[in-house]
Amino acid sequence: MLVSLVLLGLWYAVSYLVLDEKRRFLMPPPDQVVTKGFLDPDVLGEILASLGQTAAVALAGLAAAIVIGMAWGIAMSQARWIERSLFPYAVILQCIPILALVPLIGFWFGFDFFSRTVVCVMIALFPVVSNTLFGLQSADRSQLELFRLQNASRWTVLAKLQLPAALPAVFAGMRISAGLAVVGAIVGDFFFRRGAPGIGSLISNYQSRVESAELFAAIITASLFGVVIFWLFGSIAKLVVGAWYDVDAR
Repeated sequence: MLVSLVLLGLWYAVSYLVLDEKRRFLMPPPDQVVTKGFLDPDVLGEILASLGQTAAVALAGLAAAIVIGMAWGIAMSQARWIERSLFPYAVILQCIPILALVPLIGFWFGFDFFSRTVVCVMIALFPVVSNTLFGLQSADRSQLELFRLQNASRWTVLAKLQLPAALPAVFAGMRISAGLAVVGAIVGDFFFRRGAPGIGSLISNYQSRVESAELFAAIITASLFGVVIFWLFGSIAKLVVGAWYDVDAR
């Protein structure tokens, strides 16, 4: 709470002490953001409608990234040669300048929901892949040897030892990817203007019209949505593995 009050005071200081009246539109004070962005029914309705579209894209992209990323990580954990063959491509995907690929994605898949979801998947995929692989490879070695002494099948080892041990790391990757999926949805909104506009398109419109208070309100709303998704996966992680593992200790 104290940190929030300090940040709020700094915001007011920049608005009224650093910026003169002619340049105050660059950072409108918080009260203007609240009155013009959140208390105006028309603006608030516009922001929430756009957020709904962005949320649908982000959640679809996140779900696809989780499925693909876990499958990718599990495949690499099964053999060293598979890891050496596939992991470099995960790193390359993480290092690709996504903004350079977005126009190509639009040309290949169109400019609607599917293309925005593809952008989300590309941005959010790597943390799930890397954390799943790390978690699976971190299974206790003595327990792994015990399973092998009992001639357990590869599937039994995976399902009863490696996957349960990997859950904390997997959920940590999901939490990271959740925030990245929101970023990916907003990036897709900036470039793909067809179909129902998302909050990224709305931010771009506010920026072009120099409606600073509304712009800040849209940015804050998008940020809060990312925080909610991050918190949601943290809560799910506590429910799933909290009984035997302290998630907050990571």
